[in-house]
Amino acid sequence: MKLFPYGHATHPQWPMAAALVLAQLRAQMALPTYANAPTLALLYITDHYASQAQDILGHLSAELPEITDWSGTVGVGIASNNVEYFDEPALAVMLLDMPSDQYRVFSGVSPLPPASSGRFTAHTALVHADSATPDLAELIAEMAQRTDSGYLFGGLSASRSGSVQFALSGHGNVTGQGAASGVFSGGLSGVAFARGGPGSMALMSRVTQGCRPISGQHVITACDSNVVTSLDGQPALDVLLADLGITLDQPREALAKVRETLVGLSHAEDPQGAHQIQHVGQFGADVLVRHLIGLDPVRRGIAVSDLPQQGMTLTFCERNVEAARADLVRVCAEIREELEPEEMPMALATVLGASEAESIPHPARRIAGAVYVSCAGRGGQHFGGPSAELQIVRRALGDVPLVGFFAGGEIARQNLYGYTGVLTVFTAQE
Repeated sequence: MKLFPYGHATHPQWPMAAALVLAQLRAQMALPTYANAPTLALLYITDHYASQAQDILGHLSAELPEITDWSGTVGVGIASNNVEYFDEPALAVMLLDMPSDQYRVFSGVSPLPPASSGRFTAHTALVHADSATPDLAELIAEMAQRTDSGYLFGGLSASRSGSVQFALSGHGNVTGQGAASGVFSGGLSGVAFARGGPGSMALMSRVTQGCRPISGQHVITACDSNVVTSLDGQPALDVLLADLGITLDQPREALAKVRETLVGLSHAEDPQGAHQIQHVGQFGADVLVRHLIGLDPVRRGIAVSDLPQQGMTLTFCERNVEAARADLVRVCAEIREELEPEEMPMALATVLGASEAESIPHPARRIAGAVYVSCAGRGGQHFGGPSAELQIVRRALGDVPLVGFFAGGEIARQNLYGYTGVLTVFTAQE
């Protein structure tokens, strides 16, 4: 297994940032432990470069002619191994070494075919989406049905200027690409991955939550559109006030507390129980955190930024740094434990036991590369300092090639999340 070359840089002028990234990629491709003939690239840029997206893609694809396929998007921040770039012009690239028949780039002009079509069977997919797309949640669910696993990972583009996505294939095996430039706005795009055999790449993905429950679980017993009117047979507003310990007789204090409160929604009939609070003070992966957007004193209801259904469970929650940090460490540890065999060769034991200074990227870790998509509301200073979130990932997962972005919403399974991180690693198929 070869490591995926990757590079990242910041500079006011994108050609300088691109030159720095290209230098990193070429230096790594010359090393024996890194892939020297990759064909697929993931490209993430901050919104400072959004208006130059076409120029950036054109320049990088010309400088890397061996890369036939490109995918990526824009974020208010981007991520790479041990570093975050927020409020500064930056770009990150990772080059994936995978057989061309094991993946397919898709976009609005070249949709992913249904799993039953026989042309390409997708097992899972990395998805980039525009938050302004109508019926986005339904489109994501429909996209998940085009894979045989039903599992997607990715996120929504996030930009204070233009929202762009990259989707370009040079193989000629993507019908409908035509003269498309490879830079898109609106809709969904990304890369679908096939289920490979022994020796091919496999993917492992985890969702990490960033909120802490501050109430018990309630069953939604009545709702109207996005307004929940009854919880556990009681007026929903009364349940909220009781759980938060507030009263409308003190509106200023009550409003301040409500503004800090979110809701976690989940389907009670989940057969695996993933919606339950699996760890003390932590949500399971199937809890969808949504904003509490209003109160309805007339109907004694609460309005949420989703369409809840009767029978779902609802838990009041709040953003919490310690809970987010602990859950991020947990999912990284789960991935490492799953990849580490009970009996390991000396090379693997040496790498995994090395000090931070010695623990450089190494194939013995069994991770060729990783993609991390985190909520824009989690990045920056939320974890305590610049690049703190990605430093946690590096300490917990190890020093591995990684790129990603800070999104306006995160995609995992067939759901659209908020205030979460989605970590996906590429590893050798056993």
